[in-house]
Amino acid sequence: MPIPYLNRELSWIEFNQRVLNEAQRDDLPLLERVKFLAITASNLDEFFQVRIGGLTLMRRGGWKTPDASGLTPTKTLVLLRQRILKMSADQYSLLTGVIVPALEKAGIRPLQPSDLSVEQSAQVAATFEDLIFPLLTPLAVDPKGPPPNVPALQIIVACRLFDPEFHTSRHALIPIPDTLGRRVNVTTNEDQHAFLLIEDLVANHADQLFPGETVTATTAFRVTRNGDIAVQEDDSIDLAGEMEDVLTARRFADTVRLEIRSDAPRDLARVIKLVTAVTPQETYRINGPPGLASFMELAFLSGFDHLRDTDWPGQNSPSITPGASMFETIASKDVLLFHPYESFEPVLRLIEEAAEDPDVIAIKQVLYRTARKSRIIDALIKAAENGKHVTALVELKARFDEARNLNRADELQRAGAQIVYGVKGLKTHAKICLIVRRESGHLRRYVHLGTGNYNETTSRLYTDLSYLTCKPEYGNDASLFFNAVTGRSKLLRFQRLVPAPTAMKPELLDMIAGEAERAKQGLPARIIGKVNSLQDPEIINALYKASQAGVEIRLNVRGICCLKPGDPKYSKNIEVISVIDRYLEHARLFYFHQGGGGGVYIASADWMTRNLEKRVELMIPVEEPTLKRRLVRILDAYFQDNTQASKLMPDGSSQRIDRAKGQKAFRVQEYFYQSARKAAKAREHERAMTFEPHVPTE
Repeated sequence: MPIPYLNRELSWIEFNQRVLNEAQRDDLPLLERVKFLAITASNLDEFFQVRIGGLTLMRRGGWKTPDASGLTPTKTLVLLRQRILKMSADQYSLLTGVIVPALEKAGIRPLQPSDLSVEQSAQVAATFEDLIFPLLTPLAVDPKGPPPNVPALQIIVACRLFDPEFHTSRHALIPIPDTLGRRVNVTTNEDQHAFLLIEDLVANHADQLFPGETVTATTAFRVTRNGDIAVQEDDSIDLAGEMEDVLTARRFADTVRLEIRSDAPRDLARVIKLVTAVTPQETYRINGPPGLASFMELAFLSGFDHLRDTDWPGQNSPSITPGASMFETIASKDVLLFHPYESFEPVLRLIEEAAEDPDVIAIKQVLYRTARKSRIIDALIKAAENGKHVTALVELKARFDEARNLNRADELQRAGAQIVYGVKGLKTHAKICLIVRRESGHLRRYVHLGTGNYNETTSRLYTDLSYLTCKPEYGNDASLFFNAVTGRSKLLRFQRLVPAPTAMKPELLDMIAGEAERAKQGLPARIIGKVNSLQDPEIINALYKASQAGVEIRLNVRGICCLKPGDPKYSKNIEVISVIDRYLEHARLFYFHQGGGGGVYIASADWMTRNLEKRVELMIPVEEPTLKRRLVRILDAYFQDNTQASKLMPDGSSQRIDRAKGQKAFRVQEYFYQSARKAAKAREHERAMTFEPHVPTE
């Protein structure tokens, strides 16, 4: 009998449902609900581009082999459509029935052109004339010719036109560039924020684009195209050039979803379906504006802080002395940072110090996803300009960040940095920075190892772990790692670091089997894991065997979980929870009891086949006792959450964990923030009470 295995795609939909559940909570601040609603839409955009895009290609290619859950691509697509239709209906019911009325009550007013006064109509007409009209490029629809290419993920206004001179009708499309934003502000006399959706303004003034014709009907739509376009590295001489081709192809690839308003006139709906070449299976009729992801703009409106969560600013880590050199700090002790509760600033400072420090000889770093205005990139450019040997491994295959990575890599190269575009056939997803510094006639290596990207923006939104050390074993491994990925040599087993795709999966399977063996001998056996996704069949099978042997297994899985909990034969000792809160849970953290010694690891990799077998990743053992104890406390704390945690059920759905009668509410992210705040205050007080004498300098 095959082992129980939940379908990956359906499991992801249940994760997105957990996010939508947050938007549906009436006890959350209004703009936080808007934010969660926009996140669900953004998540679905990427899901359609990648997962449904890939499944559609498999179905069209005649792929009939079932996956590990027993579903073929065709059956999976049928089930996904049913589930997404329900989710879409819930999204728009929430938007139109709850969110919009609440926004209006709070002074944030979405308007229709018919709502505008004479003065307001003149104001938005001027806005259209000056800022929008010059950027619009209408596309004619010729029923006898090839259909126009419409770009993906843009709002498009479809128009029916009537020529009174010749008494003829025709159709045209008006794509709206993303750079224009979604909202057009409308001035009011009241203390309110009023706006028109840009597609409504464009539709209302579309006549100006077609002189001599009358616009008799309009509607808005949006297409999502297959983004699962592979890079043919074997045939590629210029990877950067090929990535540019992939970006172009993605904009006009096969349509996998058409979002069209349910009130669209019949003739316009017919024309839109012909132009986008969709079948009924790819058509999603919606009861509101398409492209809800862009409503994220509303969540950050200025002047409405009272409709948002109170800010949780990142705290200064007690391990970091303000103003002290990061090199001195790391040389004195290993440092563990828990972001965003503890600020990402020390990591930025380390790289910026290295760029200016005359004793630093080299900086080597993997860049997967960087911020739009990245201090890290700026520091690496400065380091290269200062004559340091800078090597940046820029992953061009970081999906949907390819264009930004291409541009920043070009800047680095012009500054004199050595650029390596990933590893052939694999994505490089490891989070590592190596700094080589001359100290007292010797070379010392400082290493940052983490679970998150070198991205200042997401470091304030994602929970991640940073480990900073200058221990020789870690520095030596870091050098070997960079030699392997830049010199295309083998990723062999290191002294401390555990790389994928060569060693990480075998090591994990060995550690899981070790706990199972101890349980069979009647010894305490325990595994705690925190990952974003759990999909790999071999890891799942090993966990089932460990559960059957009596190992206590607790898993915190944010998103996809193909392991079926609650199966009396396979997983009776496995508990799976998921925490959805204001920060995106992103840290990967593992604990194995190992007879009481306890192995604790942080990692860049999830327990997915793609991470363990098809990416360059790193798992990092944390051996310093104080830091190990802290990481185990972090893991354990998640299982106390009775506010934001959900329990995964045997059918793959989730059930929010309700606190028992009389039980005190425990919200784990708030607990981590308050703990970081108290620790920072205590350290600040301690420093204030410490008198340091001035030492005269020579």
